[in-house]
Amino acid sequence: MANKLSGMTLAPLALSAAAMDNKSTNQALLSIYHQLLTHYGPQNWWPAEAPFEVIVGAILTQSAAWSNVEKAITNLKSAKALSPRALRQLPLSELARLIHPCGYYNAKALKLKSFAYWLDNHHADDLNRLFATDTNHLRPQLLSIHGIGPETADSIILYAANKQIFVIDAYTRRIINRLGLAPDSNSYAAYQALFMNNLPADASLFNEYHALLVCLAKNVCRRNNPLCQQCCLNNICRFGSVASVLTY
Repeated sequence: MANKLSGMTLAPLALSAAAMDNKSTNQALLSIYHQLLTHYGPQNWWPAEAPFEVIVGAILTQSAAWSNVEKAITNLKSAKALSPRALRQLPLSELARLIHPCGYYNAKALKLKSFAYWLDNHHADDLNRLFATDTNHLRPQLLSIHGIGPETADSIILYAANKQIFVIDAYTRRIINRLGLAPDSNSYAAYQALFMNNLPADASLFNEYHALLVCLAKNVCRRNNPLCQQCCLNNICRFGSVASVLTY
């Protein structure tokens, strides 16, 4: 797919991860990580007081700005409803009212209740028991729950369970595509494999890396009108290099 900048259509980036050997891809990904970390510093993500709050946030953040998710979580805390049991006992309409700030509140209320009932039925509300499951078994379990897709499941696994898995979202895809590292397939699994096959298997690395990509995408590498001149990756980004020529 062609990239668009300032109303002009650019050719797709020539470089792809498939064209690089594993060592080169590993070096490129680590270089990106270290440049982001040097520029932005540790992100301390996910902002939550407990693993269950991370899970609730992972569901509420679907198609929502984090600032609005924070408002919804604050409402849940004020209502003493931030626990599996409380979510099950709360009427669906009342739960929807509490999480109204994050949008799609009726659908998300049902998703939260679905998880709460599932956690009780399968693990007696014990997150330690749930997270004791290895990732190859944990991920399919989470994906079987209403309203939990790959990105949400992986957010729960990485940020709540602290297990080794890389989260892929629209921000990550955008940056990787613009850097010219996109895999041959546009699938979630292909982007995830790009990171997991070429980086050390380290949950803390995956956590920080993903958070830094989100930070870059929100502040600089925006979908429309990206601030390429301000980007700390401008020296290795072909999209940014082309943008510099067009805006000179």
